[in-house]
Formats: sequence, structure tokens, C-alpha cells
Amino acid sequence: MTNRFQPVYNIAELCARRRLNNVVICPGSRSAPLVLAFTRHPEMKCRLISDERSAAFIALGISQNCKLPTVLICTSGTAAYNFAPAVAEAFFSQTPLLVLTADRPKEWVAQQDGQTIFQNNLYGHNVKQSFEIPQDYDHGDGQWMINRTLNEAISLSSAEPAGPVHINMPFREPLYPAAEVVTGYDDNVRVIEDHPAYPVLTEYQKTKIFEQWPSFKHVAIVAGQHDMSESRIQAMTNLLEQHKLPVVADILSNLHGIDSIVSHADLFMDVCSSEIKESLRPDLLITFGNSIISKSLKQFLRTHPPNRHWHIQPFGPVADTYQSITDVYRVNINTFLNYISSLPSRNNFDGQKQENYNKLWEIEERRALRVLNNFFSQQEFAEFEFVKEFMNALPPFCNLHVANSMSVRYANYIGLSATQKDVSVYANRGTSGIDGCTSTAVGHALVSHKPNFLITGDVAFFYDRNAFWHNYKLTNLRVVVLNNHGGIIFKLIDGPGALPEAEDFFVTEQKLSAKRLCEEFNFEYLKLDSKRKLRNTLPDFIEPGEKTKILEIESSSELNKNIFNELKLKIKKSYEL
Repeated sequence: MTNRFQPVYNIAELCARRRLNNVVICPGSRSAPLVLAFTRHPEMKCRLISDERSAAFIALGISQNCKLPTVLICTSGTAAYNFAPAVAEAFFSQTPLLVLTADRPKEWVAQQDGQTIFQNNLYGHNVKQSFEIPQDYDHGDGQWMINRTLNEAISLSSAEPAGPVHINMPFREPLYPAAEVVTGYDDNVRVIEDHPAYPVLTEYQKTKIFEQWPSFKHVAIVAGQHDMSESRIQAMTNLLEQHKLPVVADILSNLHGIDSIVSHADLFMDVCSSEIKESLRPDLLITFGNSIISKSLKQFLRTHPPNRHWHIQPFGPVADTYQSITDVYRVNINTFLNYISSLPSRNNFDGQKQENYNKLWEIEERRALRVLNNFFSQQEFAEFEFVKEFMNALPPFCNLHVANSMSVRYANYIGLSATQKDVSVYANRGTSGIDGCTSTAVGHALVSHKPNFLITGDVAFFYDRNAFWHNYKLTNLRVVVLNNHGGIIFKLIDGPGALPEAEDFFVTEQKLSAKRLCEEFNFEYLKLDSKRKLRNTLPDFIEPGEKTKILEIESSSELNKNIFNELKLKIKKSYEL
């Protein structure tokens, strides 16, 4: 008997031929044709995750790790809406996802049929594009459209800047094949390979850069969020050997493998004088990558704008974050860095000006590091100091994940050293939400052979506890929970901390412990509540094991707030000496 869902089965075959082998499936009935098509395909690695929101972030983590779109499948109705936070994060973090949502037939929408909402264009502007396939496959043109749409969607998701693509798929009943139906995959499924152009500098652009370069005496580079890349580090190293430029980068730029990086600007930009800020103003600013963490660095660049601002981005819309862009070079970043490296160094008075400018940034970086190193260790043990000890103890060739709010800020203040060049850092900074930080790390752990370490706050951790609600072992996952029983960041940022409603409606006090969760999911639980336990507990936590390990640091939010503020005060006082 003929399989009337053959074009749907061929979607799985097409994905396999285009190397989209990771599939995250959420349970449901309307999606049965898709579920059967993918789970029966021998080349697909399918994982069932019950919570749609968590499932979408897990798919996001898989895509981040594999650098290919993960196929994400759900049933109709509000299930598809639960993908929305991760879809938005994927869009703004430029992570590929292929989102397939099953739907009711169009004539039953808004007719009080179960699990039926308006699903076409469900994610609005937060996807690269939305498609909808025909709900009837009898005509050859409909089959052709399905194949063409899927080919286009896969290419679009992977094309720079990568991102999520949504395909809504209405299915008529019956959804399940009868016993006599033989299911399989066609051998002649059409694959449309998309061969993107490789962006390079034109001769005109090279000439323009060559002619303008000598006129700049204060050139600075600000590197935004970017995946770890050995070739990027090498290209940047070559540039710095040729030209003495300050490169300002936070922990998510993954440039910590370079000794001379200015990685602690967030420590000194808030407190240094207006005179120092003026001396650090670049006349040429070169930027690349996605967002940066530091609000104070953003504010500095907006209030002390450069004369020229070159932004390097091969494809896609450009964000004018610092309100100063004058030139956009549509070129591969390494290609641009290598070309700048080929320009002759200035061994005259102008070259000395650039070198002196670089030293000004070095002075501020060394000052911040000196205060930071002398600040620890504190008499009272708190989460900030633990994060420092933990980051210093990370093993080589691992992934470090940092949740949003205070976790990513702690990590950025502390930073990684050049000797830790094999540590790759990840965070959901596309939308900077706490809702899927744990699930994203779980996605990495599912497909990575590396150890995966997550630093997360208590609110983010308990909010995303369904990240563990599945049947897959995660022996390579270690989670640090900074449990101060509330959102400490609301005690630190300007505004909410001084309000009488702060404790009840911003800090969100909670009394939970990770211990009960570990018992529920059969994880290994470690607790650290004093400095004297650190020497034994930390190695036990980091070493490989047969279970997921969770290390909970329980401490006072007031103590953590005071210690964090004390560091800022010491940085400020260092300018008064």
C-alpha cells in the first residue's frame, strides 16, 4: 500500500544527505508523520525531550557545538510557542536551527478544534524566514514545492549569518500508517547544494585601507562574542606582532589565548577619570563579532567616539552598537586581519604614537589585574572567589558555559589566562535571558566528547530544571550552582536595589536547594559552604565520573553584594594613590 506521507519521509532523507543528523523531538500526535520519518531513518540521531522550551535550547546547544542546523520537531498548538525563547536566542546569536512545527489543516484553524492556533509566521521577525508546505501531496507540484522549500530552508539556516528557519507543516488525519503500508525513503531525492561566495577585499578596498592607514595614530580593536577559532587567534597574533594595537575583548570573544589582550576593561571603565577615558579614545576603531558584555565599555565608546569606525562583517544586517560606524567591510574577519598585518609598520614618530597609545591601555589593564589579584583571598568565602578558583582549575580542552546575570559577569571580571587557550566559552548572549542556559549546556554535553562545565545562578538553574527531564546520561556535564537564594544582580544594578519592593518583586527570594534535584535525577551532589572544604571538593567535582555532578555554593546574597562592591571600591581607590 502506498505511503501517502512519502514526501514527509523524503524530508528526513534530504536532511540526512545534507548532514543534518541531529534531531530533537517533543512528544505529540499531530507530528506523528515527522516523528516516524526521522526516527525510522538509520542515519538520524533522534532525542526525545518532553519540555518544548527546554528542548529548543538543547537543540540550540547541539547546533552551537556541531556548527550545523539541528532539526527541532513539535506537535501543533502552544507546543510551538514554547520554542519561541530559544528561537529568538538562535536568531540573535546567529545559531542555525531548522524548526518543524506540525499543524492542523488550515480549514480547522479558529474553529474550536483542539491544539489549534495561528502557526504560520509564528515567530515573526525572530527567524530568518518562515515557510509553510502544502497540506495535500497528491499533485507533483506540491511534492516539488516541499523538496524545494526544505532545500532552501536548510541552506538559509546555515548561510551567514546563520539562524533559525521555521517550516509549518499541516497534516491531515489519519496520521499513523496502517499495518500494510510500507514506509521507506526515495533514492532520487533532489539535493540542491548552495555554494556561498567567499567574501574578500577588493583591490579598491585594499587601496583605500592602505592609503588611510598611516593617518591613524590611535587604533584600537574591540572584539565581540565569537566562537573559539585557532585561526582567528593566529591571525590576531600576527597583527599584534606587526602593529602595536590594543585589542579589547571580554571572555566571550574567546581570544584569551593571546597574552596582550585587554580583557578587564569592565573593571576600570566605570571608575577611571574622564581624562584617562579621553586618552583612551581611538581615532580608528575596528570592531567585529557579536555583542559585548560590558555596559561601561559600550558607554565609553558612545561618549568618546572615534573619528573613523571600521566594522568587519561578511554578511547580514549590521548593528551600530557604538553609534559611530563609518565603513563596513564585507569580508572574512581573518582575511581582513591578515591584510592589516601585511601593511608596513610605522617605525617613525607616528609609530611611536601608536605604541604609546597601546601602552595606555596596558597600564589600565595591569592596574585592574593588580587590584584583582590582591583582592583575593577574602576572609569570608563567597561565590566570587569560588568562581576565580574554579576557573583557574579548569582542565584543558573543555567547554565553559556561563549563565546570564551575575554568572557571566563574575566570569568576565575574572577572565581566563593565555595558558587556558584550549577552553572554549559559551553563553546565551543573543537575548541574554536566563531561561535556557542549563538546557543549552545540556545540548553541548549530548554531542560533545569534551567535559562541559556550567556556572549558573540559583534562579537560572531552578527556572530551567527541566533541562534534565529526559533519559540521556550526561557523564561529561558539571554544573556549579551559585545559590544565594535570589537574584543578587538586582541588589547591584542602579535602580531596583534601593526600592522598597526590591526583596519581594526583583530579587525573587527562594529557599530551594540543588540537593533535592540531584536525588530526583540520580546526580552526584557536592556542597561547598566554607573555604576549608575547597581543596578537596573542587578536584572531586572536576574529575571525570559516571554521573552528572552538581556543586552547590550556598552563601549570603548580602555578603556577595558587599564583596562585589568592595572590589569596585578598591579599583576606584587605585586611581587615588
